[in-house]
Amino acid sequence: MKIMAQMGMVMNLDKCIGCHTCSVTCKQAWTNRTGVEYAWFNNVETRPGQGYPRTYQDQDKWKGGWELKRGKLRLRSGGRVKRLLQIFSNPKLPTLQDYYEPWTYEYDMLISTPLGEHTPVARPKSLITGKPMKIEWSANWDDDLAGGPELAPNDPVLVKIRDQVTDRVKLEFEQAFMFYLPRICEHCLNPACVAACPSGAMYKRAEDGIVLVDQDACRGWRMCVSGCPYKKVYFNHSTGKAEKCTLCYPRLEVGLPTVCSETCVGRLRYLGLFLYDADGVSAAAATENEHDLLQAQLDLLLDPNDPIVQEQALRDGIPQDWLEAAKNSPVYKLAKVYKVALPLHPEYRTMPMVWYIPPLSPVVDALRETGNDAEEAGNLFGALEALRIPIEYLAELFTAGDTAPVSRSLKTLAAMRSY
Repeated sequence: MKIMAQMGMVMNLDKCIGCHTCSVTCKQAWTNRTGVEYAWFNNVETRPGQGYPRTYQDQDKWKGGWELKRGKLRLRSGGRVKRLLQIFSNPKLPTLQDYYEPWTYEYDMLISTPLGEHTPVARPKSLITGKPMKIEWSANWDDDLAGGPELAPNDPVLVKIRDQVTDRVKLEFEQAFMFYLPRICEHCLNPACVAACPSGAMYKRAEDGIVLVDQDACRGWRMCVSGCPYKKVYFNHSTGKAEKCTLCYPRLEVGLPTVCSETCVGRLRYLGLFLYDADGVSAAAATENEHDLLQAQLDLLLDPNDPIVQEQALRDGIPQDWLEAAKNSPVYKLAKVYKVALPLHPEYRTMPMVWYIPPLSPVVDALRETGNDAEEAGNLFGALEALRIPIEYLAELFTAGDTAPVSRSLKTLAAMRSY
């Protein structure tokens, strides 16, 4: 057993109000530059919806993450020979249309237009071509639309479970459901982007597990973009280098939280330290049954209060103050102790380390409107099966389709509300 430390994050989706403050502040801090105008290291999606880039969760199309073949892990994008043959023409890259064409406005027209009969207009202008354009899509174009009858059929998650929840997924205005899903890089324990990089520019920091790009080593092959199933690696068209979320490591190193965490209006982000068994990652990722991947990842997370773990961690070079931080870590308790937090798409086998507490939905208000005691535990538990957000949808996002862990998490949250 080799114990390593991993910075992780848990997001409580019940607290997200969809204000996009995290996205804007992250954008201003990290990607407010030429070449990455289209890139959002942090974005907030409305689910159901296509996501950003569009349909990124459809791995039959994009071939991101890992797959189990004859009992062994291999990249969905193919082995080394296949990727070498495609290195100059990668066929599995999202296009600008899958993201969106960034734009600005001709603000100068508002003050420089001569006096005339008509009010001057600041027309949209492409940041890529510099020419006037028609705005047709953006990173959160379908924000607050709950999918809608036009967009929801393109949601890969909804398509996958359509037969199971047809009678409960309603797209009419008064019957629709929606929730917000903030996304950053998952800083995985088994990152596919690192494995896919031909030049070795992608790496995972040994001290805290943050996945970064060596800008000097990057040659712009973009295999990392296609390898990442969450599509959280971006290509800077100006520098010819890959860029991604850094978990704001310059801030973490001086004791400050990430920008998205500090500016979050709903205070939904929990930052903390995990201790995990690095020797067991490959075996856990190669778990045969996708429904067992969550438990396999939980088994990797070690109890920082265990004396045996503490002794081994010190022998493996983890400082004492990091051990104290791990003991006080909120993310460990939410994920391993209380089991209310769940990883995003564990079936990708990357072992993501940004976890989510699923939304309980307005269950209390729904019960109160029916005349029931909204604070009584039995009523709350019984209402979980009638939530507008189908448990099957949440399970397809967080537990590879297994509804039991999602139901357990929601029941724990309901019990806490009742208490």
